[in-house]
Amino acid sequence: MPDFTIEKKLAVSGAVFGLDEAGRGPWCGPVVAACVYWPDYEIPIELSKQIDDSKKLTPAKRDKLYEQIIQSNAIYGIGLASSAEIDELNILQATFLAMKRALDQVASNQHLQPAYALIDGNRLPKDWTIPSQAVIHGDHLSLSIAAASILAKVTRDRLMEEMAHLYPQYGWAKNAGYGTKEHIEAIQKYGITPFHRRSYAPIKKYLDEHPAVM
Repeated sequence: MPDFTIEKKLAVSGAVFGLDEAGRGPWCGPVVAACVYWPDYEIPIELSKQIDDSKKLTPAKRDKLYEQIIQSNAIYGIGLASSAEIDELNILQATFLAMKRALDQVASNQHLQPAYALIDGNRLPKDWTIPSQAVIHGDHLSLSIAAASILAKVTRDRLMEEMAHLYPQYGWAKNAGYGTKEHIEAIQKYGITPFHRRSYAPIKKYLDEHPAVM
């Protein structure tokens, strides 16, 4: 189970935030990132026992933990990058942009300057001024990163549900924009939407086959 071991080793730096994202793989919609920091790395014991990598949790459990995290003493921020920004920058750089926006939200709304960033994965942004460390399987190791994974996932799923009201044919409330059979069939029948990522291979292939859509 994740804990604060990594955060506490870096605590002399100041506020150590864990960051994670949701939505790198889907064919449409934004990529969403979240950052989380618990002051003094203190968290309600019962909450700490439940937080884990969001992919290991049921949707109902994620929703419950989302509410518990934001109602706890955690300091958090949420940022996103649009499908257009993903197409312009590529998904990795758009993910880092969403993470920076999450950290900027903390600095703006909470008047707290993050001192260190723990980023889930094996890649780091090249142009950040904040010291950062990539943590492979960070959502398994760090409570801050695991909590960020939950906030990012729940936020993105809710956004996709809202978008599904505009385009109900694609099943986004269920598939979150991934390339499921239902989603593929809807694209073939109805075409693409402004929310689709045109740089992604399946969407690019559709556009190549339907140049009038461009």
